[in-house]
Amino acid sequence: MFGKKKKTEKPKEEIKGLWKKCEKCSSVIYNQELEKNFRVCPSCGYHYQLTPYERIQILIDPETFKEQDDDLSPQDPLNFSYADTNYKTKLKESQMLCNSKDAMIIGKGKIFGKSIELGVMDFRFLGGSMGSVVGEKFVRGAMYAIKYKIPYVVVSASGGARMQEGMVSLMQMAKTSAVLNLLIDHSIPYVVILTHPTTGGVTASFAMLGDVIIAEPGALIGFAGPRVIEQTIKQKLPPGFQSSEFQLEHGFVDMIVERKDLKETLFKVLNYLYDW
Repeated sequence: MFGKKKKTEKPKEEIKGLWKKCEKCSSVIYNQELEKNFRVCPSCGYHYQLTPYERIQILIDPETFKEQDDDLSPQDPLNFSYADTNYKTKLKESQMLCNSKDAMIIGKGKIFGKSIELGVMDFRFLGGSMGSVVGEKFVRGAMYAIKYKIPYVVVSASGGARMQEGMVSLMQMAKTSAVLNLLIDHSIPYVVILTHPTTGGVTASFAMLGDVIIAEPGALIGFAGPRVIEQTIKQKLPPGFQSSEFQLEHGFVDMIVERKDLKETLFKVLNYLYDW
């Protein structure tokens, strides 16, 4: 399904073998079947996390995506270190793992022949945390959408603000939220796709401000995690708390869409919101 990998990426079968046990239902899945099914368990529908490049292959027409600002690299404003680790080392490790400078990729591509600006987060990169580069890329993505007069779509996957950048990271919540007013001024639609997990400062800023908010099934969506909330309020939370389905029932997301239907549904939503 996902075609050729980058030269820096080893095929998943080489890493994990021919078979995989589902993390949710424990069914044994043939890896090729899982790949053909958009990395969704055919038995229980569990949606595995995807890399940004896999997301792009699902949502964007082949060979139409042009990445922007891939040279932006985070700094270490606090000279942060804790115990045996430091921020600079963690950054280098994540950059090698993900083959990108930070936890968001932005670019221009086409969906069924229509151009959009797309931002995709990478949970593998320090938990998809939002620091200065993620915030800056999000803002630049919005400005490109205004420049080209095309819809802006963002796929979120994040643990929240990046603690290693302190207040610089927290400032990105206001920065990313504020730029969305410019999209409104220019009548540019902004659609968010929430994937597992979307939490913390990302949820408390741009991830929940879409004109339309779409979620994948079973995704964890919230600010503080369930364990933190239970420890704080000293109460047991209801079953499925903070899942996509829970958020839909309580009006925090507009629709839940399975991965196989995501591209077509997104195109229909954008067609409704915008006259290309």
